[in-house]
Amino acid sequence: MTSSAATGATALLRAHALRKSFGRTEALRGASVEVAQGEVVALTGPSGSGKSTLLLCLAGVLRPEAGSVTHDGTRLDDLPEAARTRLRRREFGLVLQFGQLVPELSAVQNVMVPLLMERHGRAAARTAALAWLDRLGAGGLADALPGDLSGGESQRVAMARALVTGPSIVFADEPTGALDRVSGEEVMEVLVSTARSTGAAVLLVTHDNRVAAYADREVVLRDGAVEDPAAVR
Repeated sequence: MTSSAATGATALLRAHALRKSFGRTEALRGASVEVAQGEVVALTGPSGSGKSTLLLCLAGVLRPEAGSVTHDGTRLDDLPEAARTRLRRREFGLVLQFGQLVPELSAVQNVMVPLLMERHGRAAARTAALAWLDRLGAGGLADALPGDLSGGESQRVAMARALVTGPSIVFADEPTGALDRVSGEEVMEVLVSTARSTGAAVLLVTHDNRVAAYADREVVLRDGAVEDPAAVR
């Protein structure tokens, strides 16, 4: 298992021997990985190697058919869907390749959504959302609709939405995949520096070596399994 032993830290998130299939296609074949609190880990590997499937299993979006996923001592794969949903809202942040913002909502309203789902008052949610947009250099975009934002701006709003609840870990699936090189570097610098300032861990899926270089450690997947699991950066 690729572990956090090199940092001397206890694993915040741990997957052991995960298996997941879609029809006859086995996406994960015994994949294991650990992420320590505050650690930035890059999942890399060729297309179709199982990176996104592993990330979604670790985030509790998909349930593996075998193996275990543990977050801070809690078995995610044993939880019912409603409990996994609550955990994702409170402890996990998710940033996807295309931002996945709600097109009918303004930037600040998009960032408010996770707080409103946790029954925060609207005024308090708006104040927190504006603060996070400012922190990520997107304060001037608060009233803009997603269709009026550039790719880099959309990702900053998506990151504010992912971080506004104070998650223990941020899952980022190809967050720069739809961006040009300069915008991608800006997004990664903001994501990593902000996560480090809050103590959040980051699990990052990427096929780009320049993006992987922002991580503390790289985990390579090939054919649904971790390649050279004893290796750490």
